[in-house]
Amino acid sequence: MQLNVRGGERLPAEGIERILIRGTNWIGDVVMTLPAVASVRKTWPGARISVLAKPWVGEVYRLSPAVDEIIPFEEPGRHAGITGKWRLARELRQRGFDCAILLQNAIEAAIIALFAGIPIRAGYNSDGRGLLLTHSVRRTTGIRSVHQIDYYLEMVRALGCQRVGRDVHLRPGKDDEDMAEKLSIRFGIDAGRPLIGIAPGATYGPAKKWFPERFGAVADRLIDDTGAQGLLFGSAGDRESAEAVARNARRPLIDIAGKTSLREAIVLIDRCRIFISNDSGLMHVAGALGIPTIAIFGSTNPVTTSPVGEKSVVIHHDVGCSPCLKPVCPTDFRCMELIGVEEVYDAAQKLLGENGDRYLFPLGK
Repeated sequence: MQLNVRGGERLPAEGIERILIRGTNWIGDVVMTLPAVASVRKTWPGARISVLAKPWVGEVYRLSPAVDEIIPFEEPGRHAGITGKWRLARELRQRGFDCAILLQNAIEAAIIALFAGIPIRAGYNSDGRGLLLTHSVRRTTGIRSVHQIDYYLEMVRALGCQRVGRDVHLRPGKDDEDMAEKLSIRFGIDAGRPLIGIAPGATYGPAKKWFPERFGAVADRLIDDTGAQGLLFGSAGDRESAEAVARNARRPLIDIAGKTSLREAIVLIDRCRIFISNDSGLMHVAGALGIPTIAIFGSTNPVTTSPVGEKSVVIHHDVGCSPCLKPVCPTDFRCMELIGVEEVYDAAQKLLGENGDRYLFPLGK
């Protein structure tokens, strides 16, 4: 894959001691940027790397060993509006960054970096911001059709960053163990039983959501097989989806959608033996944690946004209108209708079996 940097320039190998990375705004996107962040770290191993990120995704960047510091972009809040952006630029200017690498594609990221007085500003030339950057990478039609991990990796490679692998590995720290115990008590989770994680929600409309009655049926069968507990994950915006699954399941499910912070959700996902999800941010988190993950895709494109991790399986039917990338299906929702309970259940059984006794806890054993 060949990308072009304006003027043939690469970022300088020396003289960069303080790097600002403008992170992406959605959980799944953040996970998919982590190899690019690791590439930046490998290129400047002694530099201090700070990530400017919205508060709701900062916890994911904190799990990356390549990151030294998270700077909250408080919007909504103190950084909202033109006045807030100017305040943020002044705050960044005081830190004396040598270089800004903009993973976010918006022109706003380039404007803030410019007014922050950061001398080297690098990123894709998207959103008409090419002239605001000192090192501009041409965003071709081809690069927009690859997996998002490669999309970000190719950008930093074009800027001269060293090559790293595509793998993403998130690991909660030792200080999260106490949190996991407290959360188990809070939500009535039995530490002696395996956990099945289910994320039935998704942003950007119902076209990304499999049916709650089918999620419930799969959960019932796996609980019957293993004696596990089912845990429903999601944000406050996913409460309706989680409640619908709980209503449609015979077995009781523990609904924590909207009741945890992102860090708390990550800690509990890390305790799951399997994770079943629509295309969502938590799907990417589960894959990056190394949890056996079943990703259900309908309107979106698994070629560009499938979950990371060797233990991830995508279930997707290639119908003529998919991926449509529409928030609401305009026809018969066949991409999801074709995904049956048996298909997801069989995939879960296979994943559990392939990952050995650590993950498989049959009743009576």
